[in-house]
Amino acid sequence: MPDYLSTAPYRGTRDFLPAEMSVRTQVFERLYEVIERYGFQRYDAPLLEPAEIYEAKSGDEIANKQLYTLTDHGGRRLALRPEMTPSVARMIAGNAGSLQLPVRWYSHPNCHRYERPQRGRVREHWQINVDIFGSEAPSCEIEMFELIDDMMRSLGADDDMFVIRVNDRKLLAAALTGVVGVSEDQLPGVFGLVDRWEKYETDALAADAAELGLDDKQFARLGESLAAGSALLDELPAEVKQESNLMPVLDSVVGQLVRFDPFIVRGLAYYTSTVFEVFDTSGENNRALFGGGRYSDLAGLFTAKRIPGIGFGMGDVTLFDFLHTHGLAPAPRSEVDVVVLPVTGELAEAARSVARELRSAGLRASVPLEPRKLGKELGRADRAGARAVVIIGAEEWAAGTVTVRDLATGEQHQAPTGSVAATTRPIVED
Repeated sequence: MPDYLSTAPYRGTRDFLPAEMSVRTQVFERLYEVIERYGFQRYDAPLLEPAEIYEAKSGDEIANKQLYTLTDHGGRRLALRPEMTPSVARMIAGNAGSLQLPVRWYSHPNCHRYERPQRGRVREHWQINVDIFGSEAPSCEIEMFELIDDMMRSLGADDDMFVIRVNDRKLLAAALTGVVGVSEDQLPGVFGLVDRWEKYETDALAADAAELGLDDKQFARLGESLAAGSALLDELPAEVKQESNLMPVLDSVVGQLVRFDPFIVRGLAYYTSTVFEVFDTSGENNRALFGGGRYSDLAGLFTAKRIPGIGFGMGDVTLFDFLHTHGLAPAPRSEVDVVVLPVTGELAEAARSVARELRSAGLRASVPLEPRKLGKELGRADRAGARAVVIIGAEEWAAGTVTVRDLATGEQHQAPTGSVAATTRPIVED
């Protein structure tokens, strides 16, 4: 017996059959439409990048544990992109002289990370990235939160289905140093501890805190400060809060769309101030869906010109978990609107000419590729989701007519060959 290769995709990657691809396309098209209404322009970048751009700014977990790397024939170390932000920073830096900053850009790349596949995590995913480069104004944060709210609503989400949790790493740093007594050298490690706080047991967190040099009193004060929520802001000096972009957001109308949360830190090393995550509020899927934040000078890897930015990445895996949890995923589109059926093989060219007329009118029309009995073709057309069939018989064609049948009602009528599209469109659009 032949030793066949496996038909399964590589672990952590996925095949998308046409029905699932139809659902995905509908969802993404809605999101593109909303993003572009805000004036964002789409871009793309190579799948392969120099490995050092991720090792420099993406953080230890991605750089040392999740990066797919290779060496090309010229000895250059490359990586499959695990995220898009370093690539867009490179592009912005390389073209800064010709760009009218600030710019609004978005993309939808596939990204690769060597992770343990589980719910919400795979090794290849698609991620919508939205960024503003070239402005430090709080209006950037406001626009991001308004955009996220509109994107979620375009998918049918209500207020009680999701929440945008926001923080400012500068505010958190001030609280950690001024309230908890954390030293500047301890800050990076304590940021990581806060990022793990809701995922680990207290004993494990206490052990990690001790390794970072925090005593029992500091650990207890850290827990109290984090649990205080927005009340933590009252303990911070006015001058610290004045330097934060987040405070004007919380004080604006957009503040009603977000919730201040000291637990939000974000693990990527390039975030410098505002950080945020969108959470599903369902008990069945109570987890972060996507997030982002502000980076004061990510383009500094490539240029001496300082170019601040803010953005987020919306991954497809957690997004579709959210849609399925709340029953918001659209149904697959039908394969075709109209099927044109010649009664005999001699009428195949006539059928193709009618199909061309229908396509020119904007309808999706197909013609059988192989001759079959009319009854079987009608069944195939129905299973394909066609709303109508156009039947071409020899006598009718010779008389300049065809039969148009509504598959939903079974009603049919004769139509002149010159007006098949006009006759068929009302059935399809009903």
